[in-house]
Amino acid sequence: MHRVHNFSAGPAALPDEVLEIARKELMDYHGQGTSIMEQSHRGEAYTKVDNEAKERLNRILDLDDQFHIMFLQGGASSQFMQVPFNFLKKDETADYINTGVWSKKAIKEAKLFGDVNESYNGEEEGFSRVPQNSELKLNDQSRYVHFTSNNTIYGTQFSKEPNTNGVPLVCDASSDFISRPLESNKYGLIYAGAQKNLGPSGVTVVLVRKDFLKTISKNEIPTILDYRTHAERIFNTPPTFAVYLVNLVLKWVEEKGGISHFQKLNTKKAGLLYSEIDKNAFYNGTANKDSRSIMNVTFRLPDESLEDRFIKEAAENDLLALKGHRSAGGIRASIYNACKLESVEALVSFMNQFRNKYG
Repeated sequence: MHRVHNFSAGPAALPDEVLEIARKELMDYHGQGTSIMEQSHRGEAYTKVDNEAKERLNRILDLDDQFHIMFLQGGASSQFMQVPFNFLKKDETADYINTGVWSKKAIKEAKLFGDVNESYNGEEEGFSRVPQNSELKLNDQSRYVHFTSNNTIYGTQFSKEPNTNGVPLVCDASSDFISRPLESNKYGLIYAGAQKNLGPSGVTVVLVRKDFLKTISKNEIPTILDYRTHAERIFNTPPTFAVYLVNLVLKWVEEKGGISHFQKLNTKKAGLLYSEIDKNAFYNGTANKDSRSIMNVTFRLPDESLEDRFIKEAAENDLLALKGHRSAGGIRASIYNACKLESVEALVSFMNQFRNKYG
């Protein structure tokens, strides 16, 4: 079997151990003669998987049973709409911190339901950094404060939660979920597409704080879009195989040592890459140093033709998916939890050789 070094931004690399288990169980799940995805979502086997995944997530994030955990569909893009549909009225205001494309999409949807106070906008600086707390112009009557914790396109990341003076945070945590600890008491709601750190595409994890959920006062919310519909039970058919894989990934995370293990590992991986980038002017990191992401490392080369050559020669060395987002260009190495240290070391070695050859 030939496995490459996969730096895809998402759907991203999955742990080898998880894929091996899934392969073994694909045709015959626990001696039952069928795959888990061929069984009823209300049957005993899937119910156990669903419950295990939620229990593991509760432990890993130290949520202390204060959150409803939901496995929904539609990706983070649906949550851009669903959050304000549930929690924002026409006469209410929510703060949105604009740090890039995904923030802008969330802002666009929120404006359909209520007032949006754009408490920070980094567009003039090319979204090259995240704001300091002192830069946030928050509304005194804000319903919640929305932010994107990690920006896959621009390679920026909040090092810690924004200070909101007690207003609940709502976070799009898609690209750094379960990679570091959360101060869960600051959040009203967290959502994350699974396809970065948590599992395959097709399922979105939504965590809603129980007391925050009670603040929904709207009555005219379509049943499927009302968080209360999903809070206590499985309402409709979930993406069962995706949730099964999420459960395996969470089991793998616990066995490796939990979030503290991956926080150290990811910091080490990112440090290796940024050290290589900062050696001289041949590679140029696109994010301000105090805002750099440890999940998505973005950089440029002296010209685009050299970037094309870098991507081509990297692929010839089994270093794949390094092309930057179409809106930003350049190079991007996504080094989520399942990206091995060995893969980053191989990339750093290639970068050094490429610099010596063309620098």
